[in-house]
Amino acid sequence: MSYIQDKVVIITGSSSGIGEATALHLAKNGASVVLAARNEEKLKNLADRINKDGGTASYKVTDVTVKEDVQSLVDFTVDKFGRVDTLINSAGMMLFSMWDNAHVDEWETMIDLNVKGVLYGVAAVLPHMKKQEGGQIINVGSIAGHAIGEGHGVYSSTKYAVRAITESLRKEVSVKHNIQAVLVSPGVIATNWQDTVTDEDVKSVLGELNKVAIDVDYVAETIGFVVNKPANVMINDVIVTPTAQEW
Repeated sequence: MSYIQDKVVIITGSSSGIGEATALHLAKNGASVVLAARNEEKLKNLADRINKDGGTASYKVTDVTVKEDVQSLVDFTVDKFGRVDTLINSAGMMLFSMWDNAHVDEWETMIDLNVKGVLYGVAAVLPHMKKQEGGQIINVGSIAGHAIGEGHGVYSSTKYAVRAITESLRKEVSVKHNIQAVLVSPGVIATNWQDTVTDEDVKSVLGELNKVAIDVDYVAETIGFVVNKPANVMINDVIVTPTAQEW
């Protein structure tokens, strides 16, 4: 029996990487997916691809750092489908840098995307999920939210925050409102994430990490495993990494 079939799933950051792969996987397995990101062209192309292949996809241009955008995304979904079963907070950015180089602007970008974006998503869906007496919030964290490496300080801080948000949600809303709160923490994934890193002091490390990177589809399948559970079964935390990754 598939519990993915006919679920209404919002996926932020779905124009690329984990979000895109997850949208394809869930749509293939019968979910109605609502795609959200800033790049309208990529969203439209992905939605067209899914719909052409027999799936159900809609999209809404969304900047998760703008709380009004996130609220509009959730309202759009509820207006269209009558509910939202699952929110996948996948939007985020990984900008490694050394403390000595003080890339403050990049720190602020990661805090806005990786932390505030998750909080805005939670705030927008909670009233609807409480009203419908159930739902699922899946936050995409990182192995960096469990272990800290050189150059990962601020990025790890944002992912530790996502981990804390998820655990706190479980304590406050899972039992009381039947809303699942799940943390999926990937290791090194082949998503070209290193292209956004500007700190020259950490770029040499990236090449070594990428030698063991695994395909993004493995993370998408893991998220699919989490979604494909009945309301009375919650997968709390999942860490998925390359076998050869040391941290």
